[in-house]
Amino acid sequence: MSLVVNVHEAKTHFSRLLEQAHAGQEIIVAKAGKPYARLVPLAPAESSRRPGRLAGRVGDAFFEPLPDAELDAWEGR
Repeated sequence: MSLVVNVHEAKTHFSRLLEQAHAGQEIIVAKAGKPYARLVPLAPAESSRRPGRLAGRVGDAFFEPLPDAELDAWEGR
């Protein structure tokens, strides 16, 4: 169930309300008795990185030093 607080109470107890939102409580901030904003916890960030997903796809040549001409091009020379 949502907790409804007015703007003055939200300003006065903002830190406490943030902790409650972080714990999973939905908090509705009302202005003049009408719902105005919602405090909810952030969803955990999804990691798109998977260790080892290129296993067997990258050969030893990938790790060879770049030729001087290519290094110069990267450095703008």
